[in-house]
Amino acid sequence: MADSSLSLDELLDLKMLPAWVNEPTPELSPVGHDRWARRTPRADRKTPAPDVERPTFTADKQRDHPRKKRDRHSFPRKDRRHEERDKPLQDLTSRISVRFLPRPPALESVVAQIKENPVAYSIFALARLFLAKPERYNVRLTANAESPLFQLGDSGAVSVDRQSLERDAFRFAQSSFYKVDITQSEPIKGNFTNVARCKLSGTLLGPTNHHDYQKRLRSLFEQRFSRRMSFADYQRQIEIASDPALVEQWKEEARKITTYSTLNGEVLETFASATDAERHFRQNYLLGLIITAMELTIDGPISRQLPDRALHRLIENEWSRAMRSPSHMMQELTGQFRQAGLHIFRHRRGMLFVSPIRARPLVLDCAAVSPPVNAILETLGAAPRISRKELADKLIVDLAGEEQERAKLALASDLHWLIREGYVIEFNDGSLDLPRVKAKSAISAAEPTPEVAPTAEIGSIESRPTDAEPALAAAAASAPAEAEMGGS
Repeated sequence: MADSSLSLDELLDLKMLPAWVNEPTPELSPVGHDRWARRTPRADRKTPAPDVERPTFTADKQRDHPRKKRDRHSFPRKDRRHEERDKPLQDLTSRISVRFLPRPPALESVVAQIKENPVAYSIFALARLFLAKPERYNVRLTANAESPLFQLGDSGAVSVDRQSLERDAFRFAQSSFYKVDITQSEPIKGNFTNVARCKLSGTLLGPTNHHDYQKRLRSLFEQRFSRRMSFADYQRQIEIASDPALVEQWKEEARKITTYSTLNGEVLETFASATDAERHFRQNYLLGLIITAMELTIDGPISRQLPDRALHRLIENEWSRAMRSPSHMMQELTGQFRQAGLHIFRHRRGMLFVSPIRARPLVLDCAAVSPPVNAILETLGAAPRISRKELADKLIVDLAGEEQERAKLALASDLHWLIREGYVIEFNDGSLDLPRVKAKSAISAAEPTPEVAPTAEIGSIESRPTDAEPALAAAAASAPAEAEMGGS
């Protein structure tokens, strides 16, 4: 089983960019059938093109050179093909909604790590961190009343087409109902000069005069091609190869005997072919295995291996959109964080952050504040987002030796108290800042009024990639530069 735990240290590997860098989001595309990855970037466009000898035309040749006329009312044929290809997906999009949810084990891991230190993390970056790997999220599919969803068992494949799911049911559920045993028989005797091979699958069926040839031919057709073509059409896809190496390869493969034994039931039944086992599966198990539902939740790895291509592509497109603007995942995380006792607040032009400490502003001229603490607050107010070292450089000057060390210890103690009380926010990139203060409200030390974002409101959010501290480097830098996204 794939590991669904999530370590916030992963944010250390992300690029750290200044706030003014506006890096475009990389294009996401599928690689293969069962996994998604970032598209390999093209070569640098500034690289000069190789020298190519181009034809030169004289004035006469240029005048006589035929030019292709283009009808301004004509449309490229490929555009029409794209529209036809995208039509089923557009229809499916109107019938089924896709939503990504944090997977409970991964969420519990992140909550535990956030509670370890009084550090704030970007919820935007955390949302992308959950979406980065399928082991960290679940996919909730919601269909309308006219087109329900179909699932194979409680945790099997999902499809919008019941017939297609039934056709592939034996292949998906075979291991749950049958035990497969492979043994070897005696070497095949006889001299064979050729062997029949399926051009569609490359399967070696054996010499046409071998006693097992017709059985293997019919079995392969029924398992893989009977739903696409007739048996007569399939026979035209068989070729005869005279390569001695292929003949020897067939002899080794033909020695393998595969049997299927039932795992459930009081009476043990054994079948000599996959065709017989599938027939038994359809008669005894299939009817009670297909589940009809209007809403299903599947885990991330299964969502990337669905046999229904249209549904697979729909989830892939929604995942790409969520990686660019993870507002729905942010809403889910915000609600879960609140239930776990964490605090959500807005900062840095409306960005959402999560912290185990409740941020609350402190009035600078409060009489109860000591001069060293007041100096820290005034310095951070004048120079926000500075680090601990930069703060020490500004406050500890013209000191040396033991006096400097005592000043550093005192500064660390005062800063630790301010962070623990929520008067100073320390972000996971090491930067320090004061909580935001509402302009229309009078704020005092006795009645602090931190600006906390409500759960349902995730509006325009900007995120800047941040550095990370030891154990919790994960939560605030999964976003490139300052990314602005619209809330849901």
